[in-house]
Amino acid sequence: MAVETTIVAALMGISLASASGFRVFLPPFLLSLAVRTDTLVSLDLSGTEFAVFDSNAAVIILGIACLAEFGAYYVPWLDNLLDTIASPAAVLSGIGMTSMVLVGSDPIMQWSFAIIAGGGSAGIIQATTVVVRGLSSTLTLGFGNSFVASGENIASIILTIAALIAPLIAAVFAIIIIVLLVRQAIKVDKIKSI
Repeated sequence: MAVETTIVAALMGISLASASGFRVFLPPFLLSLAVRTDTLVSLDLSGTEFAVFDSNAAVIILGIACLAEFGAYYVPWLDNLLDTIASPAAVLSGIGMTSMVLVGSDPIMQWSFAIIAGGGSAGIIQATTVVVRGLSSTLTLGFGNSFVASGENIASIILTIAALIAPLIAAVFAIIIIVLLVRQAIKVDKIKSI
């Protein structure tokens, strides 16, 4: 894989991983759909450990999981419960998305970058959304959580589509989101300690 291609793939991976921090199944679903239909992404997964993502079954299963996840976050008590499952799943999804788009690069670089940058960005975003949802649950008794869920859904959709269309812009957007969310989480933590 050429250096320029690797850099673009790495930026796409970080963006998809960040989107996985908001919603676990949307980035794999849209990436699988793009690979399956040969649109937006020129990624050949045949003969790799990710070949299953280039199948109709993967698109259907990930699509159903994506819709279920979107809907579950609108149920007041289920959203907080889902966060306990989504936190490690988001990190794994971030690692997988980053590694998948780096297929064909040096395996040590591929997996190191996927674990550190992909898993890290997904984990940071997921952790801050858990804090924001916890604060919303506390202050609004869960009634404000649907607004939080809507914001997360929109951010995940925009970030995933941007990653597939314009990885550089999406990566800048992902970094800005991470910085803003971390700053917000620090503010929320200070408010809780008062």
